[in-house]
Amino acid sequence: VPEADYETDLTPIIESYTSSYARSDEMHDAEQFESEVPTEYRVIARGIEVGHIFYFGQKYSEPMKCVVADNTGKDIAVHCGSYGVGISRLVGGLIEASHDDAGIVWAWAVAPFHVGLINLKVGDIATDDVCETLYAKLTAAGIETLYDDRDDRAGTKFSDMDLIGLPFQIVVGPRGLAENTIEIKNRATGEKQSLSPDEAFNYLEAYSESV
Repeated sequence: VPEADYETDLTPIIESYTSSYARSDEMHDAEQFESEVPTEYRVIARGIEVGHIFYFGQKYSEPMKCVVADNTGKDIAVHCGSYGVGISRLVGGLIEASHDDAGIVWAWAVAPFHVGLINLKVGDIATDDVCETLYAKLTAAGIETLYDDRDDRAGTKFSDMDLIGLPFQIVVGPRGLAENTIEIKNRATGEKQSLSPDEAFNYLEAYSESV
């Protein structure tokens, strides 16, 4: 707060932020809500708790004899609190906020991998070679890549990669390589491009540097 004087009592500032009615569903007071909140300011929405603050008072400091001297020199037990962001809750919140019918849609900054590389014909020399080359180049460029080299059906690989939800997918198969092209898909928009392996790498490298 720009106008705040942090050398004085901050209670008025704190109260200005905490006095408004805000409750989770299990703590909701319908009567108070109706009487205190004007109709035009009422908002009811879904949410997820990703951080929390607890006041412990002197519950733990007294038995632990954790004390400080007050302004008279008397030892008093300190007042304790706990606050933090729950990492596992944060992941749940991100997925809740960014998904579609096919699965998760990760943003680049928080994705477990940046690219999903799909080999459509494992064992084919040309396909394997392009996949392994791309994997090495992307990894060296700091673009974390999940390589799907399972001997499985294409449909299974596509649905699994959509479910995982990495920002980009690269699909490499013999049919496209016959024309020196591979497919790159933006998971969030669904946009697909047919590019050469070098063009695909350059595109992703440029994208990684822009975000």
